[in-house]
Amino acid sequence: MPAILIRLSVQTSRTIPPVANIASQIKRNKQNEKRRIRNKSVRSELRTRVKVAESAATDGSEDLEAATRLAMKRIDKAAAKGVIHKNEASRRKSRLAKRLAKLSAEA
Repeated sequence: MPAILIRLSVQTSRTIPPVANIASQIKRNKQNEKRRIRNKSVRSELRTRVKVAESAATDGSEDLEAATRLAMKRIDKAAAKGVIHKNEASRRKSRLAKRLAKLSAEA
């Protein structure tokens, strides 16, 4: 039996081996793939916002407060969506705040 090629978006296409013959499992595989792609974009957004906030802190930029607020907001949203655990979100925010305080003090 040939492998099934599922194309869910422009971002990725994965070859899924023909494991499932059961309709509910085939559906579950499709749902998992959609969620994986969605989670991937949310995680990428998180990394981007954190990098922007850190670069604003090192540059001593005026938009440091806005960048920090946006990064924290994105972390909270990811936790609310279930992309990351709420404890991970709290840990990330704490570590980010400590890093930003240290970077802005040095700059």
